[in-house]
Amino acid sequence: MGEYFCRACKFFDDDVDKEQYHCKDCGICRVGGKDNFFHCKKCGSCYSVTLRDKHVCIEGSMKNNCPICYEYLFDSLRESSVLRCGHTMHLQCFHEMLKHDKFTCPMCSVSIFDMEKFLRALDAEIEAKFLHMGKGWIVCNDCWDTTRVYPGMAGQRKCCHCQSYNTCRVAPSVLPA
Repeated sequence: MGEYFCRACKFFDDDVDKEQYHCKDCGICRVGGKDNFFHCKKCGSCYSVTLRDKHVCIEGSMKNNCPICYEYLFDSLRESSVLRCGHTMHLQCFHEMLKHDKFTCPMCSVSIFDMEKFLRALDAEIEAKFLHMGKGWIVCNDCWDTTRVYPGMAGQRKCCHCQSYNTCRVAPSVLPA
């Protein structure tokens, strides 16, 4: 028989270096060591202890397909990543997304990093080049605020509320009253 045995899953494994453990709440065996993970009741899955009280909970977020490769996340053997917005994807898919200069969540378009240093440099460039142009309306994908702003580069604008450039242009007629 295997060195690891789970009575609930009827699972045997000889390779105990994977540090298998059974999560009663998930109902499956997982790898990585029970001391390194916790089960988030609201999200409905196990996450690294480094995320305890430090992630945005989205109910059932792991019971979806990865938005990049479309593999089901909950029972995937590949390592997963939880984004700032709470959505999840495979870590490998996350890195592939970054290689293609995609810095927003593919599910909700919220920025995946704190872009403060980059945005300060962009502010200076925009102020120097575009201040003479007229104003337009934008909606922010990070805070959902609508703002009237000076145009920026490549059709992007800066949100006056949260300072993000993760925005899109809108016509005045679609703005809330």
